[in-house]
Amino acid sequence: MAFRLDAHWVWDFWVADDGDRYHLFYLHAPKALGDPDLRHRNARIGHATSEDLTHWTDHGEVLAPGEPGSFDETATWTGCVVRDEAGLWRMFYTGASFTADGSPENIETIGCAVSEDLHAWRKLPDLVLRADPAHYETLGDTSWPEEAWRDPWVYRDEAGDGWHMLITARGHGAGMTSGGVVGHARSADLTTWTAGPPLGPSSAEFPHLEVLQRIDHGGRTFLTFSAARHPAGGGMVSGVWAVEAPADLEGVDVDRARLIAPDPYYAGRIVRDRSDNLVLLAFSGGGPGSTQAPQGVSDPLPVSL
Repeated sequence: MAFRLDAHWVWDFWVADDGDRYHLFYLHAPKALGDPDLRHRNARIGHATSEDLTHWTDHGEVLAPGEPGSFDETATWTGCVVRDEAGLWRMFYTGASFTADGSPENIETIGCAVSEDLHAWRKLPDLVLRADPAHYETLGDTSWPEEAWRDPWVYRDEAGDGWHMLITARGHGAGMTSGGVVGHARSADLTTWTAGPPLGPSSAEFPHLEVLQRIDHGGRTFLTFSAARHPAGGGMVSGVWAVEAPADLEGVDVDRARLIAPDPYYAGRIVRDRSDNLVLLAFSGGGPGSTQAPQGVSDPLPVSL
């Protein structure tokens, strides 16, 4: 493991590159909780830096849950970081609000924090994006105990016409073993966001499409995500997946995805190293169906198309 903490579990993460250093933002929770499943209710966002994606310096916690009644009152979950035209760094992240102690029911919402230096962050309380029930399943629509609206991945429109956000969500009519969709929202200025319909049909085999990422390389576009696949014939397969997609991702068929990093790898992120090669980082252990607690973030793994 390239990055791990002795006293905390480390799992989902994302990376920002300022040109000199890589900045790792990671979810963590104290091992003193005893049960690794409790980490989701106690997640905080930490920060580490590296010059080579292998040797990391930890800087501790940078974002914690909000006050009671806020969208992130229980925990702060997975996100991404982009830089706007003015040079301000923006972290879009998931806020979790559990409805009651001991209940698995929770509402996931996307918020934003900003930073001048990637170290000190302040939340923007008025920037909150919720699942649009016109397009997406919300809490109570099915037997799922959550309103899935998490793991934002933000990127600039190729034509320079604003920004896109990919979101882990579920379409209407999803059952307990199917229905993951590529949620989608757009913004002209990174401040006002509008959720539109999913970019493709509901999956028949993936109930969740977590930590989505759009990759452009060699004139081709790929969508990566992490999930447990439930084929019709049985036999769950978990790990990091990739599928080639249209440049605008419209109509992407995630059920065509191929496994690129099997369990115990999960929550994979593809990053460009200083030689402009694509590498994959992922956390090990703790994914769907795993009996192992999360171990930390892997060394960079080479990626080929």
